[in-house]
Amino acid sequence: MLGKNVKIEIFGTLNESCLYSGFIIDNPAADMRQVYVMTNTMLEGVVECTVIAIASTDNKAQTRLVAAPVTEVFYEPEIRARLSLTSVRFSKIVCIYEKSCGAVVYRKIGRNNIKILLVKNHNGKCWTFPKGHVEINETEQQTALREIKEETGLTVKIEPNFRQTSVYRPFGKIKKRVVFFLARSDNSNVNMQQSEIDYYIWVSLEDALRMCRHENDTKILLEVQKRLL
Repeated sequence: MLGKNVKIEIFGTLNESCLYSGFIIDNPAADMRQVYVMTNTMLEGVVECTVIAIASTDNKAQTRLVAAPVTEVFYEPEIRARLSLTSVRFSKIVCIYEKSCGAVVYRKIGRNNIKILLVKNHNGKCWTFPKGHVEINETEQQTALREIKEETGLTVKIEPNFRQTSVYRPFGKIKKRVVFFLARSDNSNVNMQQSEIDYYIWVSLEDALRMCRHENDTKILLEVQKRLL
């Protein structure tokens, strides 16, 4: 059901955070008809929605679909925050939309020698840039700074007027959006977060373009090259 467009009949609000309760009327399985509907507007009647998450309790005694109008997008932190206001304590939430933020971290050696920080995490086979999931009430830049600090131990400064977005599907229907900034570090001493990062390396822009295999990362590096050179 995740990612499926359905028609939902709204029959009531659950709390003041624009979380509604409704029934799918497109004839799904009986145990999956009742859904929560998240929105930033007022809803009534029958609404065209997308199933954006599946929430379940620890023992899977209760599982509930979470939907949103097709024009609205919600990420895991906000979904979890709104569901926490219900009477059910959902421990696991699988979402169709994921959002992460990070940065291309660079340092300068002398005037023209630029080094780019690449990392390789446990789940990835390719070199990429430090990044991580957005937490509730964080701005994109706050997420990027926190994740860089957590993963590498570096305190960096984000450069103004640089923001690149990468969108891809890592697992089936899940749509992941990653926002990258450009950040300068005056320190080359990386302290890896062992639970997240396996390797790191400082390389030239030319080597970074050769080592990064994902097309989205290459496009971002080309924009970095325009900016720095």
